[in-house]
Amino acid sequence: MFRIETQADERRRHQVHQGLRETNSRRSPMMRDLRGTPADSEVPVEVYAFEGEELAGGLVGNAWAHWLHIELLWVAEQLRGSGLGSRLIAAAEEKAREEHGCTGSRVETFGFQAPGFYSKMGYTLVGTVEDYPPGSADHLFVKRL
Repeated sequence: MFRIETQADERRRHQVHQGLRETNSRRSPMMRDLRGTPADSEVPVEVYAFEGEELAGGLVGNAWAHWLHIELLWVAEQLRGSGLGSRLIAAAEEKAREEHGCTGSRVETFGFQAPGFYSKMGYTLVGTVEDYPPGSADHLFVKRL
C-alpha cells in the first residue's frame, strides 16, 4: 500500500532529484559523460540594460549541458522596438558561447508574448502546447549558437 503526500518538502525534493540523476546516468551515456564536468551544473546567465540608473530591460537564464535556457526576457514598454531586446539576447548568447561553451539556446514564450520576435532572432519553433494558458499557447523555440 502506498501513501501519497502533497506537502512541499525540500529534503524529499532533493531525493527525487538525486534519484532521477542516478537513473538518467545509468540509462544515458550522454548524461553519464556530462556528470562531473563544468557543463553538469546550471550556471546563471544574466544580462541587464540600464537607462541612467533605471533598469531598462533584462534577460535571466542559465547554461546547462552546453545549452542556454532563456527563462525571462523583459524590456520596458517605452523601449520596445528600439533593438534593446535583440541586444540583450545577443549578449546572453555570446556570454553562453564564450564562457560556458553553449552550442544551442532554447526559450519558451506564450502566444501573446513574443513568438515573432524569437523567429526574427533566428530561433526555430519546435513545439507548441495549445490552450496553455487557456486561450493562448506556449511555444518552444531553439537556436544553434
